[in-house]
Amino acid sequence: MRELTYREALSEAMAEEMERDESVFLMGEEVGVYNGAYKVSRGFLDRFGPQRVVDTPISEAGFAGIGIGAAMVGLRPIIEFMTFNFAILALDQILNTAAKTYYMSGGQIPIPIVFRGPTGAALQLAAQHSQAVETQYTHSPGIKVVTPGTPADAKGLLKAAIRDDDPVVVLEGELLYNVKGEVPEGEHIVPLGVAEVKREGSDVSIITHGKMVHVALQAAARLAKDQISAEVLDLRSLRPLDVDAILTTVAKTNRVVYLEEGWPLAGVGAEIVNIIQEEAFDELDAPVLRVTQADVPMPYAKNLEQLAKPSAQRVVDACNRVLYR
Repeated sequence: MRELTYREALSEAMAEEMERDESVFLMGEEVGVYNGAYKVSRGFLDRFGPQRVVDTPISEAGFAGIGIGAAMVGLRPIIEFMTFNFAILALDQILNTAAKTYYMSGGQIPIPIVFRGPTGAALQLAAQHSQAVETQYTHSPGIKVVTPGTPADAKGLLKAAIRDDDPVVVLEGELLYNVKGEVPEGEHIVPLGVAEVKREGSDVSIITHGKMVHVALQAAARLAKDQISAEVLDLRSLRPLDVDAILTTVAKTNRVVYLEEGWPLAGVGAEIVNIIQEEAFDELDAPVLRVTQADVPMPYAKNLEQLAKPSAQRVVDACNRVLYR
């Protein structure tokens, strides 16, 4: 094992795949000369050259479309968005073209492309730059969605995404790039669609994904001080979804809190709750509760932003409700 930052893990994943397969290339805003908005592609331009590390104008729909065309003719593009808030401009390309071409071509045209970049709130970036966009992509068939929360998962999921023959959206937590964690030596691939228990527990299950894994672990540590054993299940992939892992943790603890960074209405957690009530209703000893961002555009004011974001204390409160209601 080695300790890497989340940024270093992503960089290592891309570099290894670009060394392994000459059809892999990187395209996006500031990925070359500037070394990437978050420095994930530091040194790539010198290492791989301008034909495989391509700086683009600030035109998300344009370079997403170019990447899809490249995938159609056999290349394996990695499209980096400076933020997935800006990728909203490319939703037509991603959801109408990338996600549907394989199906509409009767399986004749695979689209092996990765769309990656940061999502969610950082620190006082206000409403238009703080959106957690998982639901928009997860809702659409034909595309896979992963949300790595740790350096090990960042490397393993990105490598699996690059090798996949379907379009994959890799949603990176905007505040995670400097987070350190252990990453296995050598070849490290995390299969898409496989969840992981990040902390074993027996009293209540906190199910989550992406950046919120760290909030869930903080909440579990606080609960442990009150002799409450909380299990933390990290979905890692939102499409495909590891339903077996969800049902296993429900049967183990009989109480569930779902934690996500997005808004509550039609969020990822709404689907998780539906799966649980359809498939594991008799296992529940209390209703499933959700902890989400407040149902408002993200405020700029620091104190209001903190109130709007999901917090460890709100997770602790929700766990206590399902345990003692």
